Amino acid sequence: MRAGVFVGVDQPLSLEDLTPLPPGPNDVVVRIDASGVCHTDAAVLHGHLPWDAPSILGHEVAGTVVEIGSGVDRVHVGDRVISSGLPACGNCFSCVRGQSHLCEFTFQISATPRARRGDGTSVAAFASLGGFADVMTVPEFSIVPVRTELPAEQLALIGCAITTGIGSVFNTAQLPPGASVTVVGLGGVGQCVVQGARIAGASRIFAVDPVALKRDVAAAQGATDLIDPAAGDPVEQIRERTEGRGTDHAFEVVGRPDTMLTAYHATRRGGVVTMVGMPPADSTIAFNGLELFLDAKQIRVSNMGSSQIRRDFPRYVALAETGRLDIASMISRRIVLDDVNDAFRSMDAGEVIRTVIT
Repeated sequence: MRAGVFVGVDQPLSLEDLTPLPPGPNDVVVRIDASGVCHTDAAVLHGHLPWDAPSILGHEVAGTVVEIGSGVDRVHVGDRVISSGLPACGNCFSCVRGQSHLCEFTFQISATPRARRGDGTSVAAFASLGGFADVMTVPEFSIVPVRTELPAEQLALIGCAITTGIGSVFNTAQLPPGASVTVVGLGGVGQCVVQGARIAGASRIFAVDPVALKRDVAAAQGATDLIDPAAGDPVEQIRERTEGRGTDHAFEVVGRPDTMLTAYHATRRGGVVTMVGMPPADSTIAFNGLELFLDAKQIRVSNMGSSQIRRDFPRYVALAETGRLDIASMISRRIVLDDVNDAFRSMDAGEVIRTVIT
């Protein structure tokens, strides 16, 4: 199989021909029909998320089942499936308590070898998927079969961006109708937060990003107020439009300490701040202790949208089928695997919302 292999921090992915390892009894072999290029892949590439090389990147995938292991009973050959960007065992302390996004074995599962180079070197697959390839071998519990006519390029985004963004609104923040919202960061996941807030019935959505393209897309997705940080302190801009208070809810979707503080300070006293972006491993964030106490803001963290994939993936498919969720407008570029390194360049440059390999 052909695959894009992570070989070292800030090194271009190596496009290689690999030999897949035989699937185990609970594994499923999936032909990859579409794979999104996500900021989490970039976090590995740039060293913000420590990861061992070599490993096949790509974790936002839709495909078709071509082979199943002897113990697989939930999917069948020919099924269309969406993969989960966060593997979970289904049996640990967190999983059995409905928090599979906090699975205790996520990283162990992700380290499973899935292919071999010509020299015999084992190659793992990021998130136990490895979506930058022709095929992938995955645990049965990492995929959900769906019956839909939606194109694969849209289904792929449900595997991470949609689930992370909309899940942060529905599951983590549990946004009530009529709430005012700030969204800091308008990449692929941020656009999904905007859409989730619109679907949930937010009264006002402040969309914050320095890139005009991303603010324009957010406006089309339902944002009511566009905030350009270059025009002045975004917190002050938001407070000026909210009688000096800030919004009921704020979502940080970048993963930087400065933008986390922006989201925190853009939230009114007693409001809810939901951290969605994944910060670098060596980052820290500091709050004034007395302010934290007096303002009584709730800080929540949304890992993969606090989602349960077998429950949530079909919900998001239904929202897209009925037109309430617009996935198509999030796809800025369609490429082939050979162009994957340019996809990272364009993402880092802020030129795209989402690039999809088809």
